Amino acid sequence: MSATAPTPVAAVGGPGRPVRIAALTAALLAACVAFQLNASMMSPVLVTMSHELNTDEATIGLSQTLFFTIAALFSLFLPRLSDIVGRKRVLLGMLVVMFVGSVVAALAMNVGMLFAGRLIQGVTGPVVPICLLMLRAEITDPRKYGAAMGLLTAVNGGIAGIDAIAGGWLATTFGFRSVFWTIAVITVIAVAMVVFWGAESRPSAGVRMDWWGVLPLVVSIGALLTGLNEAGRLASANWLLVALSLAVAVIAFAIFWRVENRVAQPLVPTPLLKRRATWALLTTTLLTMTGVFAVVNGLVTSLAQNADAGFGMAPDLASLAFLTPYAIVGWIVGPLAGRLAPVLGYRRILRIGLAGTIVATVAMAFVGVHSLPVLIATTVVIGIGYAGIGNIMLNGLGIVLSPAENPGFLPGLNAGAFNLGAGLSFALLPALQVATSAAPSSTTGYSAGMMLGAAITAGALAVSFLIPRPASAEVVTEAAGAR
Repeated sequence: MSATAPTPVAAVGGPGRPVRIAALTAALLAACVAFQLNASMMSPVLVTMSHELNTDEATIGLSQTLFFTIAALFSLFLPRLSDIVGRKRVLLGMLVVMFVGSVVAALAMNVGMLFAGRLIQGVTGPVVPICLLMLRAEITDPRKYGAAMGLLTAVNGGIAGIDAIAGGWLATTFGFRSVFWTIAVITVIAVAMVVFWGAESRPSAGVRMDWWGVLPLVVSIGALLTGLNEAGRLASANWLLVALSLAVAVIAFAIFWRVENRVAQPLVPTPLLKRRATWALLTTTLLTMTGVFAVVNGLVTSLAQNADAGFGMAPDLASLAFLTPYAIVGWIVGPLAGRLAPVLGYRRILRIGLAGTIVATVAMAFVGVHSLPVLIATTVVIGIGYAGIGNIMLNGLGIVLSPAENPGFLPGLNAGAFNLGAGLSFALLPALQVATSAAPSSTTGYSAGMMLGAAITAGALAVSFLIPRPASAEVVTEAAGAR
């Protein structure tokens, strides 16, 4: 069986197209960078924020949970809305909202105002999937799209470490507010680049947005996350609230299912939800994020700065030692993983990344908590396995497995799963770490949190074997065809 030669980008749309695609990629990369700073730049700043706002780390950690919760909810429907009203238009709207939220957080005089700013920033949750959809509308060659996808999605692991260094340095030198002002400035730059270089695409023009379906779906996921976050408090949890939240989630989802079966143009046609391509991918993404995110961005950075149980490092030094190499290897490996995915298979590359992440997390839990060099090394391996491989493949699968008649459906739900998993990770892993800490100088709690992360990631690896192959996005070589 001979391979079908992919269409070169230069052959689509005339001789000026490669330049236009390069400009578009740069603009979308700027938008992804602006969004990512809201997550990765915050990690080394959490301790500083708790000190400057006269509260504890657990309370400040809730600002992260709030951000990812709102991001998860808006990710459910904004990609589909972008299919209808225009992806460039929706992306610009999200960037403007991101700027407003950054200014509010920068001006925060108390925890409540900080929470308000993070809530506003959370509206920008689906920036990355919308950027990938815009890119896929312009690039038809699977290999070229894979490489560009890897570059954009690698940002999810950090901006080559610069954000972590800058966040820690700014927090140490000028206080946490300077971090939010920096995000605001970069967002303005991203807005300008998207205005001038962004390409509009509107594959579902003329379709009515199913707002009646949006409402119960958002209520269902919001209630589910509320219940899970409360349960993550373990001994201090209000279990009545947990039960009520889960009941509301089930009832709201039943209403959503009923609505989607009745409206002419549903947000998510129920037959699509029953596809293995849908539920297997979403479950894998949710478990992966829950198992990985707070390990590096929460437990490792906390242990590094803990003077009793850890290594007593300053925020900027902790960022340089851990988050910077984590992000750099993700940035390096990401485009390579994206380039190889159409050739070797998205699912195979994903499983390699998840397996490496699990092994590194277990080694971190048993050895890394006592040894600084091992802790750094295992963090780098997780950077390769998750930031450089797993994250890229999960985002890519959300795009290439989405049905042509509803392209924003699966990326939207997948983005929601990413943000939901990140919020759950910060609710569950640090809670277990606190609950199992034997003494201020003990690393038992950190090990327990890391092992929980490894176990959840192992669940993600198991579920990943149920994800179907994205045949249209993979290149069949002659050797593969013969086999």
